[in-house]
Amino acid sequence: MSGHSHFKTIKAHKEVADVKKGKIFSKIGRLITVAVKEAGGDPITNSRLRLMIDQAKKFNMPKENIERSIKKGTGELVGEKLEGVSFEGFGPGGVALIIEGITDNKNRTLGEIKTILNQNGGKLAGEGAVRWMFDKKGVITVNCEIKMREELELLAIETGAQDVFWHDNLLDIYTKPEDLEKIKKEIEGKQIKIESASLDWVAKEEVEVSNKEKEVSQRLFEALDESDDINDIYSNLKL
Repeated sequence: MSGHSHFKTIKAHKEVADVKKGKIFSKIGRLITVAVKEAGGDPITNSRLRLMIDQAKKFNMPKENIERSIKKGTGELVGEKLEGVSFEGFGPGGVALIIEGITDNKNRTLGEIKTILNQNGGKLAGEGAVRWMFDKKGVITVNCEIKMREELELLAIETGAQDVFWHDNLLDIYTKPEDLEKIKKEIEGKQIKIESASLDWVAKEEVEVSNKEKEVSQRLFEALDESDDINDIYSNLKL
């Protein structure tokens, strides 16, 4: 399997400016709140919440921010009426896109995404026009020294991973969605540091586009990332 194209908005760079970090905290906080609303405030039984709390800690999000977001989800604190949203579209060169986020106003977010796509060589697509090109998978990313490659690949396979992919010193371990937490725990149990773990949309096949179209795609991803409502952008763009 090749590496999947996921413009990781809140998972990208931990060393960011304070202004950017504030936006990241806001995005993670919303994700925590919605995860709690969907499956409860106990991270032991709510695996999605557990993943979001892990991510929050990696960005050094203050404990009180995490607790406040959880209380908004349980109803202990008054908060916005948030809902998860997912849109499908096409970018430059016909690249397929899945755009996911959380909003308090779906119509506003829809209009904003339409504008961003239109300004950057893309367009919105109808429901189901793109999603069939992707599979939902667990993705665990590990930062590893070259000398440990074979050992780590073997460990991933032994724990039940579906496939692996190296890019530089990072290893993406692909799992079935239901196996993500189990495999994550087994890898951590070997004292191996995990960079991130998430449920991602992984393209069944990737497409190649020109260098110019790649540049425009990058600008499109960055413009979408500027939206407070957008958390993840997936594509079938070949890395």
